Amino acid sequence: MRSFACFAAERGDSHVRAVAATAWAGAASTSGARSRRLGAVIRLARFLRAEDPAHEIPATDIYAAPRSRPVPYIYSADELARILDAASLLRRQRPNPLRRQLYVMLFGLIAATGLRVSEALALQFDDVLPGGILHIRATKFGKSRLVPMHATVVETLSRYIELRRGLVQPNDHLFLGVTGEVLDYSAVQYTFRCVVRSANIAPDRPGRLASMTSGIASPRGCFSSAEPIDAPLRARPSHWRHTSGTRISRTRIGISRPRRS
Repeated sequence: MRSFACFAAERGDSHVRAVAATAWAGAASTSGARSRRLGAVIRLARFLRAEDPAHEIPATDIYAAPRSRPVPYIYSADELARILDAASLLRRQRPNPLRRQLYVMLFGLIAATGLRVSEALALQFDDVLPGGILHIRATKFGKSRLVPMHATVVETLSRYIELRRGLVQPNDHLFLGVTGEVLDYSAVQYTFRCVVRSANIAPDRPGRLASMTSGIASPRGCFSSAEPIDAPLRARPSHWRHTSGTRISRTRIGISRPRRS
């Protein structure tokens, strides 16, 4: 609004004028930006006009921009299980011996807790607190928060952390790439697309890990841990739970299903 105020002042306007608002909004480079600019002026004009009718309210349909946000893809319980199965069969990499366990744990943790991809990649050993709590530091808008985990998630994460500590690395992050640095965001998205394609899930849609989180509404996940700690973390039947107040919903999924022959 400061930019619009300067624009109007240069024109000699003391009130909001529809012509000035339209011209200022029209200077934006994209249709979406033009629509947002004009919408901001319209809301300002409505507020000011309540006390001074000299302010003009521009027409709302001049720079109307259709919203084109993609519809989230909602993964079913069976599809989530297949995603974890496919992750457990990823090609091994000598520089990253935990590649399979890493991606099963990463994808499962994101689905189980509703973390953003960047938040999961930023996790360090000290962020796993006693009592099954994750400390998410300086996330969106610079805020931090605590995320509770179901007991089965805690148990599986503990098993993964023991494997991860077995890698002698100066970096304390839970999820590392082949160079020993924090796993790259683009590498995670690429691997997720490969996993979704391998599992033959929604082949006509681009696979994005963010849609995995929004599609299941941030459930609290449960992981089975019947196998020894050094066994591969693969998908096994269990439950995902989502709690909101007293509401609990369940679907079938988990981490460590026997390999199909």
